[in-house]
Amino acid sequence: MNLLNHSLLSVVTFLPLAGAVLLIFLPKEDLAKLRFVAFATTIVNFLISLKIYAGFDASLSGFQFHEVRTWIPRLNTHYELGIDGISLFLVLLTTFLMILSVLASFTAITERVKEYFILMLMLETGMIGVFVSLDLLLFYLFWEGMLIPMYFLIGVWGGPRRIYASIKFFLYTLVGSVLMLVGIIYLHSLYAQAHGDGTFSLLLLQTLHIDPSAQQWLFWAFFLAFAIKVPLFPFHTWLPDAHVEAPTAGSVLLAGILLKMGTYGMLRFNLPLFPDATQKYATYVMVLAVIGIIYGALMSTVQKDIKKLVAYSSVSHLGFCVLGIFALNQEAIEGAIYQMLNHGVSTGALFIIVGVIYERAHTREIDAFGGLWKVMPLFSVFFLIVGLSSIGLPGTNGFVGEFLILMGTFKARALFGVLAVPGVILSAVYMLWALQRILYGKAPEKHAGYPDLTLREKLTIIPLIVLIFWMGIFSPMFTSK
Repeated sequence: MNLLNHSLLSVVTFLPLAGAVLLIFLPKEDLAKLRFVAFATTIVNFLISLKIYAGFDASLSGFQFHEVRTWIPRLNTHYELGIDGISLFLVLLTTFLMILSVLASFTAITERVKEYFILMLMLETGMIGVFVSLDLLLFYLFWEGMLIPMYFLIGVWGGPRRIYASIKFFLYTLVGSVLMLVGIIYLHSLYAQAHGDGTFSLLLLQTLHIDPSAQQWLFWAFFLAFAIKVPLFPFHTWLPDAHVEAPTAGSVLLAGILLKMGTYGMLRFNLPLFPDATQKYATYVMVLAVIGIIYGALMSTVQKDIKKLVAYSSVSHLGFCVLGIFALNQEAIEGAIYQMLNHGVSTGALFIIVGVIYERAHTREIDAFGGLWKVMPLFSVFFLIVGLSSIGLPGTNGFVGEFLILMGTFKARALFGVLAVPGVILSAVYMLWALQRILYGKAPEKHAGYPDLTLREKLTIIPLIVLIFWMGIFSPMFTSK
C-alpha cells in the first residue's frame, strides 16, 4: 500500500493506457463491454486523482508525490514526476472531464467504437503526463505523444473537413514543439557547461543562472510552442477548424484540457526559467493577449455556427489567462490559474450542450433554431446557466477568475486592464444574443418533436452545472491549494 501511495502519480498517468491495452483484447462487436471498460477506467482514475487531492498538503511549498527513477543514465535524464497547486487541479480537471467525454460518446460514436475509446484513453495518459512531468525530456514526450490520438480523433470521427482540420492542428502544434525541443537541448548543454554533466530536471534547471541574452532566445523557443497551443493571437487559426470538425468529446477535451497546456507551460517554464526575458517581453505578450481577447470576442459575435462561436470564445477567454500570467503579480496569476479551470468547466459544458442539439437537429446553424425553451425546457435551463457562467455572471465560476485577472492587471498595467474590459462586455453580447436566438421565439415545426435531455445527457451536464456554482461560491477551496 505504501508503494502504491508513493507511485500515485504514475498510477493516475498510466492507468488509462492500461485500460486502452485491455480494450485491444475485447471483441469490437461487443459495444456494451467496450463502453463499460472505457467508462469504468475513467471513473477509477478520477477516484485516484481525488486520493491525490486528499493527500496534498497546501501548507507545504514545492512539489509533492515526488517520484524519481533513473531513465536514461547516459543523458542523465530521469523519470521524474511531481505536482504542486497548479498541476493538482489540472489533473483533477482532466480525469473529471474524461468521464463526461466518454459518457457523451456512447450514442454519438457508432463506428469504430473500439478504436475510438482506445485513442481516448491514450489521450488521457498523454494529457496527465504533461501536467505531472518534472523532467523536460519526459514532458516533451508526453506533449508530443498526446497529439497523435487527438489527430486521429479529429481525422477519423470528425466532420466533412476533418482531414484538413486534423492536419492543420498537427502541423501547427508540431512546429512549435520543435522549437521547444531545441530549447530543451540547449538548456541541457548549458547545465553541462556549468556543472560538468547535463540534466533535464526542472528542479535543477531552475537553479541555473542563464545569461540574459541566452534567456531571450530560450524564452521565445518555449513561448512560441505554448502560444500556439493556447492559441494566442495570431497563432489561433487552427483552433476553429479543429473544434468545428472534432467530435463532441474531442471538442470538450481540446477546449477543456489541451488549450490549458499552453498557459500551463508558460507558468511552469517561461516564468521560472527565464525571469529576465519574461520581464523584458511581458508588455509585448500582453499586447497580443488583449488583441486576442477583443478579436476572439468580435469573431464570436458574427458566427452563424454555434460550435464555431464557442471556439472563437476560447481565443478570447484564454487571452485573459495569458494577460493575467504576464501581469506578473499574485492576484492576476491566481486569477489566470482559476480561469484556466473555469474555462475547462464552462466551455466543456457548452460543447456537450452543442453536441446534444446536434444529435437531434443535425445542424449547428444558430438561425435554424428558436423556441427550444418550450420544446426542451430542462436543456434550455442548463444552456442558460452555462452561457451565463461563460460571460462571468457573479455567483458563477467565470466571475472569480476574470475579476482577479482584471484586478491584478489594473495594478500592474492599468492601460491593459482598460483595453481588456471591452472583452467582458462583448462576451455578454455574443453569448446572450446566441441564447436569445436558440432558446426564445417561435420554434420551427420540425423541432417540435425533440425529446428533452435523456438520463445519460443529464449525467454529463449536471456535474458541470454543480461545479459552475461550487467554484463561483466556494472559490477559496480551490485558490487555497
